[in-house]
Amino acid sequence: MASRELALGSSDAFAGQAEAERGLLEMCRRGDAEAFARLVRLHESMVYNLSARLLGDGEEARDLSQDVFLQVYRTLGGFQERSTLKTWIYRIVVNQARNRQRFWRRRRRERCCPIEDMTAADHARASAVHPDPEAPFERLARGEQALQIQAALRKLSFDHRAILLLREVEELDCDEIASALSVPQGTVKSRLARARDALRAAVAEVAR
Repeated sequence: MASRELALGSSDAFAGQAEAERGLLEMCRRGDAEAFARLVRLHESMVYNLSARLLGDGEEARDLSQDVFLQVYRTLGGFQERSTLKTWIYRIVVNQARNRQRFWRRRRRERCCPIEDMTAADHARASAVHPDPEAPFERLARGEQALQIQAALRKLSFDHRAILLLREVEELDCDEIASALSVPQGTVKSRLARARDALRAAVAEVAR
């Protein structure tokens, strides 16, 4: 009985959260500036942290975060709520980061990863992942090891880095990742397996 009541409580909480999100969205769509500022406050930490890990540069991540929320503001009217608002914002972050990296390549701006620009909070969040027997994250839990995993992630392709961050750090499930990346679930699973293999190899290289 207790478990059933707990499940019902969790369901009610989720429904309440969804209803609150819909209310916030409606206010934003009506042009309520304070409502949009609240939306930004709710998601700005996630947007910055993911941007910093995808780009490996704190200053670029701050610029990207501004671009992300500008796009959210401009396109919020077209958000059809087929996914959660947060998942939709994840998609914008990943797409914006991918476009920025393409721009870097066109301009031949090959940059090293200034990991020292990442804040202590960034490193703590990157380390605070749940152990996964299929991934090497549990071996890189804190301190200097967090720097190793950042360096290893930077050796991966953008797609592999993105899918690992969404799964291991942001803790999205396969369905949410598929929505965020606009790919089928089967692609998520195969790409995630390849990304974990690539990360193992990169970690071994960094640790040498």
